[in-house]
Amino acid sequence: MTDELWTIEQLPDRVAELLAEDYSGQQNGRVRELPNGRTIRWYTTIGLVDRPISRGRTALYGPRHVLQLAAVKRLQAAGRTLAEIQQELVGVTDGRLAELAKVASLDIVFPQQPIPVEPFWHRHPPRSDADSDSHTVSNAVFGFRVDDSVTVMLGGADRPPTAAELAELEAAAAPLLAAIERLGLSPRKER
Repeated sequence: MTDELWTIEQLPDRVAELLAEDYSGQQNGRVRELPNGRTIRWYTTIGLVDRPISRGRTALYGPRHVLQLAAVKRLQAAGRTLAEIQQELVGVTDGRLAELAKVASLDIVFPQQPIPVEPFWHRHPPRSDADSDSHTVSNAVFGFRVDDSVTVMLGGADRPPTAAELAELEAAAAPLLAAIERLGLSPRKER
């Protein structure tokens, strides 16, 4: 999946791109075809969509949010109620969201670039000509989902992990996942 982030104003366009294929829209006149900002905030409040990422006072949304919204709209189009959708989406993986959203691949590529957002507290230090290239500021945080209950954030990394590194990190996380399960801290799976 991409690591792009979008504002709430950009999010409906990303959802529309995912729903562009084989989506007949809503049959119920009371349900919006695509979510608007108000709907997205409501879905977040009731737990259908994960909370956005905050950068200062700006809320940003990523590919998982797009998958969640597309899955909600597909399920609504199939006649499901929000209560039914909530039950189905609790603790689902990105792979399951992609299935529900009817996306062929998790390697979602969106044609438009996200809006770059700089934190409001970010200040460039005064520079002289001698040290103009010596200051680099990076706000990037790389992370990956190990399981439904664990996301690892690599706050000190200066690059995203490679596929081989991800595989090694996921294998190393096995004891942690076992402990989470043993302690009863993992999300409840339907039995």
